[in-house]
Amino acid sequence: MREIVMDTETTGLDPFDGHRIVEIGGVELDNHVPTGRTYHQYINPKRDMPTEAFDVHGISAEFLADKPVFEAIAQGFLDFVGDAILVIHNAPFDMKFLNAELDWAGFPKLPGNQALDTLAMARKRFPGSPSSLDALCRRFGIDNSNRVLHGALLDSEILADVYLELIGGRQPDFALANAGAASSGGPAINWRAAPRATPLPSRITNAEREAHGKLVESLGEDALWKAFTG
Repeated sequence: MREIVMDTETTGLDPFDGHRIVEIGGVELDNHVPTGRTYHQYINPKRDMPTEAFDVHGISAEFLADKPVFEAIAQGFLDFVGDAILVIHNAPFDMKFLNAELDWAGFPKLPGNQALDTLAMARKRFPGSPSSLDALCRRFGIDNSNRVLHGALLDSEILADVYLELIGGRQPDFALANAGAASSGGPAINWRAAPRATPLPSRITNAEREAHGKLVESLGEDALWKAFTG
């Protein structure tokens, strides 16, 4: 199963108020294991904005001036995403911006059911508790000390760790659970290894058996070993 843990940075809160995406970051997972493939792109928002408008992101208007516009990177972005599940913290926000940008650029929108919202997952698992990315890092003991300023790729890498904790820990299951579910028709959690058709031969030699027998005899009739072995 391919997933892209993703984050965007924007000039504001609503694309329909004229705000645009200025950065996209993504980390690829394969069966919940990072593959090392990432996506990162700065984007010229094509709007006159004072430098201070970008201070929260650590990105200046001057820095973005020579970056490509969204129309120029849209196809490459869609090629990287493909049909992967998009794991996003507060997915409705990012999906609204991504689909607005794709629509304005003349590209098809991303289906809503392609996104998985880790904010909703965290609120369901820890009702009433803070569910920001920083709060979840503290809860799971994830180092986010480099997160002085927001950055789409850095936030995606941190969110990947948070996501793996939300689904039960960082140890991958090597797809054994999914394979069991597919073969039995039942839920993955019920999967168990089938007995071997031919038992493995014993690795104990005759000499070892003989030595063990002599040791048991030397223990005497009142030995605890004999109470359990008859």
